[in-house]
Amino acid sequence: MSITFGCSCVPLYPTCSEKEGFEDLSVRFLHTADLQIGKGFGQLPSEISVVLRNARLETLKKIAVLAHERRVDAVLVAGDCFDDIAVGDETLRRFKVALEPFGGTWVLLPGNHDPATAESPWSRLKRLTLPDNVIVADEPVPIALGDKAMILPAPLKRRRDAADLTEWFDTAETDDHLIRIGLAHGSVREFLPEASEAANPVAMDRDVRARLDYLALGDWHGKLQVTDRTWYAGTPEPDRFRANEPGYILNVAIEAPGAKPTIEPVAVAEYRWMEQTRDIMPGGTDDVSQGLDIPAAELSRLIVRLELQGTIDLSTRAALDEALGDLRARVQYLDVDDAGLVVEPTEDDLDMIDTTGFVRTGMERLREQLNGPDAETARRALALLYGLHHQTGS
Repeated sequence: MSITFGCSCVPLYPTCSEKEGFEDLSVRFLHTADLQIGKGFGQLPSEISVVLRNARLETLKKIAVLAHERRVDAVLVAGDCFDDIAVGDETLRRFKVALEPFGGTWVLLPGNHDPATAESPWSRLKRLTLPDNVIVADEPVPIALGDKAMILPAPLKRRRDAADLTEWFDTAETDDHLIRIGLAHGSVREFLPEASEAANPVAMDRDVRARLDYLALGDWHGKLQVTDRTWYAGTPEPDRFRANEPGYILNVAIEAPGAKPTIEPVAVAEYRWMEQTRDIMPGGTDDVSQGLDIPAAELSRLIVRLELQGTIDLSTRAALDEALGDLRARVQYLDVDDAGLVVEPTEDDLDMIDTTGFVRTGMERLREQLNGPDAETARRALALLYGLHHQTGS
C-alpha cells in the first residue's frame, strides 16, 4: 500500500521483505493548526454563523477520519484549537467527540487564541477527562511519539509573548535515532507579510539551529512553506476573504532522522470564501455566477463577497438584481457591495415606467434631481421604482 507524494511513491508501511534486516525509523503524521473551534463569525447573519461554526467541527472529524484511513502515527495541531478561552463546555465536549475517529496520538498545542492560562479550555478539557491518546502540550517539555520521534512543543502561556519560545529546541537533547519535530504557534520573522515585528516570533532558521527534521507551525491561516523543513499548515476551514491557500492539512512523511520530509497538502475544507470585484456594463448581467469559475453543483459551498462597479442603466440594474437574487439562492452566503455602481437612467428607461397620478409626479421630481446635490438618492429611488414596475409589469 502506498501514498503518492508529488511524483514519488512512498510506502505507507514496509513489506515483510523491506522490514527484514533493518529497523523502520519512519514517521508519518498530519499537521494542522488554527481550527478556531467556537468561532463566532459575528460579521455574518446568525443563521450563517451557526452553519460555519458547525462546519469547523465537521472538518475536524474529517481530519480524524483521514488520519485513521491513512494509519498515520499522529495528528499535530500547531495552536488555536479554539477561537477563545471562553468557549462553552458543550463546545469542548463536541471537540472531544470530533477526535474519536482517530485512535492514534493527538498532540494539541495552546496558541494565542487559546493560551494555557490557569482557567483555559485546556484545564477544563482535562476536567472532562481526555482519553489517553490525546496529549495537551501545555508545557515546554519533549513528548515521545512511540520509539520513533520526539516532539518539542512551544506552548503559549499568554496571548502575546515578545520572546521566541522555540529557543529551547536548540538545546533539547534527544537520542540520535529519534526524529526531531518542533511544534509552535507564531510568526516567522522577516517572512510573513507585515509580521516581522509581530508578537510570538519564531526564528526563520530554527529548524537548522535546533536540528529539526520538521517544524510544524500555526498562526498564519494559509498553507505556506518557509523552508524544506518548516511549514505552516494554515486553517483547515477558511474563515475570511483572503487568498492565501487555506483549507488544507499537511500529510508529512519522514523516513529517518536527517531525511528530508515529504509533504502532501490535502484539501479538507467544507466551504470556500471568495471575494471578487466586478465591472458591470449595460446589458452584461446574464449570469453573475459564471465569473465565479466553479461548477454549479459546488456553489452551495461558497461564501461570496462581490464588489460591483461601473455605470449602468435602469434596465441593467433590474436584470442585475434578478441575477444576484438567483445567485444568493445558490450559494451559502452572498454579500454585495454596490457602492461603486452608478445608475444613470436613460430616457428609454424612464419612458418604460408607465405610471399616472402621484407616482408619475414623484418620478418627474426625481428626474429633476438627477443633476443636483441629491442625485445619488434620486438614482436609487428611480432604480427602485423601475424595479417595482419591472416586477409587476405595470
